[in-house]
Amino acid sequence: MNFFQAIIIAIVEGITEFLPISSTGHMVIAQNLLGVESTDFVKAFTVNIQFGAILSVIVLYWKRFFQSINFYLKLAVACLPLGIAFLLEKQVDAMLSSVMIVAVSMFIGGIVLLFVDKWFTTSEEDEIELTYLNAFLIGLFQILAIIPGVSRSAATIVGGMSRKLSRKTAAEFSFFLAVPTMFAASALKLFENYHSIHTEDIKLLVIGNVISFLVAMIAIKTFIDFLTKHGFKMFGWYRIVVGLIIIVLLLSGQKLSVL
Repeated sequence: MNFFQAIIIAIVEGITEFLPISSTGHMVIAQNLLGVESTDFVKAFTVNIQFGAILSVIVLYWKRFFQSINFYLKLAVACLPLGIAFLLEKQVDAMLSSVMIVAVSMFIGGIVLLFVDKWFTTSEEDEIELTYLNAFLIGLFQILAIIPGVSRSAATIVGGMSRKLSRKTAAEFSFFLAVPTMFAASALKLFENYHSIHTEDIKLLVIGNVISFLVAMIAIKTFIDFLTKHGFKMFGWYRIVVGLIIIVLLLSGQKLSVL
């Protein structure tokens, strides 16, 4: 991986991490288009540049993120179901080898987003307080994101809306929940692949995290404003179109692979 490829992948990560369109799916597409060779470092890079995206949430919401112990306990409860994801690690690794799964997940997720605004219509005035039970249930939705192409953001936002949270509040809790979730995933991947990271690779990791941080800052602010005003339908159509394009390419004999 060279600097140009690292920058493009980091931009893709920053834009898509907090949008309901699947950052994993888009990085799969970006890696294939760029012709990035599959290495342990590349796999570690695509996970560890999430540190930059994590930092963007803390910076943007620092007044709300550093609050009562009750807030942190709810985040901890929402993270409990992640234990299931660790138990399914081998099955997930097998799925990561299939671009078709990414494409189908993108397509199905897009259909869901077309209707989610009709299914859950709670306004900010009518929403209920986030309880420990609801936090846990939202955490269960997050498990769906272990399937490449599902989108952690989409799963947790829909989970929050299903528990009578408004679109804005559900999206913001999804951002907060991303911090411990992505930190744990990034730290684990770094530990597993530290042997594959050489001195020259550190520069790529630094630039990748800086870019993902800056781009994620812009993406989060833009997404919240758009979501509050317009809902999920545009994201749904986008996912459907992208999913169909990939499916057609695969069925026509194009060779794509998850790197």
